[in-house]
Amino acid sequence: MFNRPGLVMQTTDSLLASSTAVAAAAPRRDTRAWTLQVWLSFAIAVTLCGTGLAWLPGVDLDRAFMVMGYLFCLCSAFVLSKHVRDQQQTRSETTPMWSAVVWGGFMLAMALTAWGLWRMDIQPVWKAYLAVSWLFLISTVFTLAKTLRDAHDVRQYERRMQQRAAALGTDA
Repeated sequence: MFNRPGLVMQTTDSLLASSTAVAAAAPRRDTRAWTLQVWLSFAIAVTLCGTGLAWLPGVDLDRAFMVMGYLFCLCSAFVLSKHVRDQQQTRSETTPMWSAVVWGGFMLAMALTAWGLWRMDIQPVWKAYLAVSWLFLISTVFTLAKTLRDAHDVRQYERRMQQRAAALGTDA
């Protein structure tokens, strides 16, 4: 019973296939250089936006509107990034209303901020500076959100592998 070569071969093949599948499914850890670049880009974008808004000429009400618009865009970009990633990873259906709220919130934030920037009575050079720093901020938000989620996925995977190794009685 125990010396049947077909059974041993089949068991070895299935173990090899499952370990190969686990290795293929393992998420890759980002390099420190990449993580540093992402955080630096985000910090620079926030600094540029903050500086532009702090020194913005004109009415205080316009400045307050733009600060709220930038914060609305920032938050809605993080939410949209999470929503899209969750949809991709789980392939589960969320309610259509939640998708509409997420996408609508992001589009509304972007549209209202663009409208506010367009209608402001300031020099075109200020508008250009604020627009470029704002779009830089939004692009870095998506990159930062992906980097943070990737790091979370790696930690989750490593924790599962440690739990699996502990259950099998081996070291990770």
